[in-house]
Amino acid sequence: MKKCSNPLEWLQTTASNAIQNPENASKVIATDTIISKLFAQRNLSDEHQQSLQTWNLLKNLINHAQSLPNGVEAIKEAGGAWSTLMDSIEKKRLCYVNESAYRTAKGKQCPQNLNKINATKPDTTAYMFPVPCGLTQGSSITIIGIPNGLLSNFRIDLTGEELPGEPDPPIILHYNVRLHGDKLTEEPVIVQNTWTAAHDWGEEQRCPSPAPEKIKKVDQLDQCSKIVVHDDKWFVMANMHSNSSSRSAAVQEGSKTRKYFPFKQGYLSEATLRVGSEGIQMTVDGKHITSFAYRETLEPWLISEVRISGDLQIISVLASGLPTSEDSSHTIDLEALKSVSISLRKPIDLLIGVFSNTNNFKRRMAVRRTWMQYPAVRSGAVAVRFFVGLHKNKIVNEELWNEAQTYGDIQLMPFVDYYSLITWKTLAICIFGTEVALAKFVMKTDDDAFVRVDEVLASIKRVNVTHGLLYGLINSDSRPHRSSDSKWYISPEEWLEETYPPWAHGPGYVVSNDIAKAIYKTHKKGHLKMFKLEDVAMGIWIADIKKEGLEVLYENEGRVYSEGCKDGYVVAHYQGPREMLCLWQKLQEDKRAKCCGD
Repeated sequence: MKKCSNPLEWLQTTASNAIQNPENASKVIATDTIISKLFAQRNLSDEHQQSLQTWNLLKNLINHAQSLPNGVEAIKEAGGAWSTLMDSIEKKRLCYVNESAYRTAKGKQCPQNLNKINATKPDTTAYMFPVPCGLTQGSSITIIGIPNGLLSNFRIDLTGEELPGEPDPPIILHYNVRLHGDKLTEEPVIVQNTWTAAHDWGEEQRCPSPAPEKIKKVDQLDQCSKIVVHDDKWFVMANMHSNSSSRSAAVQEGSKTRKYFPFKQGYLSEATLRVGSEGIQMTVDGKHITSFAYRETLEPWLISEVRISGDLQIISVLASGLPTSEDSSHTIDLEALKSVSISLRKPIDLLIGVFSNTNNFKRRMAVRRTWMQYPAVRSGAVAVRFFVGLHKNKIVNEELWNEAQTYGDIQLMPFVDYYSLITWKTLAICIFGTEVALAKFVMKTDDDAFVRVDEVLASIKRVNVTHGLLYGLINSDSRPHRSSDSKWYISPEEWLEETYPPWAHGPGYVVSNDIAKAIYKTHKKGHLKMFKLEDVAMGIWIADIKKEGLEVLYENEGRVYSEGCKDGYVVAHYQGPREMLCLWQKLQEDKRAKCCGD
């Protein structure tokens, strides 16, 4: 056996500088350099190739990378990430490293919880708390500390991976507490923001807000809680509900101006940053204080470290609910969770493509243990595949690769997973359903959606149409959001018309094979319009196909619930791993589609 000096060491690679900022139109993407990194022949086994069945069929994305926000950066970064991953795999192969021994020696690369008690930091530097595999929805960072020192100002930065050639990593959330105010106010204030080398600081968000009437909601919570005000009227009103003596005291207290601020110099505070579906919320001592909406390319799964600096005496830091992969060596029912192989010689009834992010390990496992256990899936009549982009974090990519080889149901995408690029995954699902699997119908869903596979098949059969079908929750009269404050903002340059063509909501829709095939053919010709709202994009593509003479049936399915679950559902969205397991159990016990929590 060949001996290696360090079989667990990751090789460091430098990302290509060939792709320039797309905002500079005078610079050209060196596509040959990118192709050499992403699409070079690799010494991979047939088993390894199973997770790359759409990889080479997506080469044309490089020629149109500027059609979606951050597309150029995502492909550039994928080149470096892919080279690093392949070098690591090759090194392990050459060193004959046993996979289970490798994972045991390296330990749990993606732990579920991390904590540091009696944390201390030098006065002049930041305290660093690594988060090895990013954050996911439900993850939280809790910091217990005491603001102290002359000013008692401190900041908490959630940072991403350091990029080659850039002096500092991106700041995905900058949470700055200024107890004695700043240039704009003498009152205590919390300032939140983001920073990247390419775009510098973004637009800051302040709490208390200088414009309370413009406060928006993130995950149904105010960006700045109404309790964080200069005139503490909430305090008086809250005390009015107590007994008469305290009510009298409250009235007397109300004659004075009180202020509420969640942090106080010299007093212990417990602050928790929690990851939601739309943004990050901060609670202090159990009270919601702020919400911060995610910004493009600064998603929570890209966070790699928590940095705490300034006048804060840290007592402890705890990270919980972190993304962690399942140890397949201890999985009892492993064979029952592996996907059934696909052959072009054997047509299938339905391909279900599932959008998933790199470190959503728990969500994928929940899907495998629940609706992927339908008889139609286990028999091979229905195939389910997760479509996942690469991560800038090498540990996450390695865990993802191991998961892909273990279960055989992941399709890796040749770009870094940014939300703005999900339309590329829609295209990839169409490619897989027509070029890799000969599927009569192709369905798109998300990894937090529960799909009643039997009812989807039965509904398609009842429609009794094999061509020109779009089945799902159809929206036939929607308009683009023209306010730049909207999370779904669409500029006139992106879509000029006042309305969209009919489209089906993203948690679950089905198209017939001919539509999926026409989409891929249009893409190969370079004529496919890329639109950042993927479900609307499918509606746009179908409208263009109709112009070529295809008759399309828009079959509305009201039981696709895009905002949660209702009894009798065909698709229930926004279901976490626990809800998934509960829904599956109810189906097994009651033989009816009943929601959990009732």
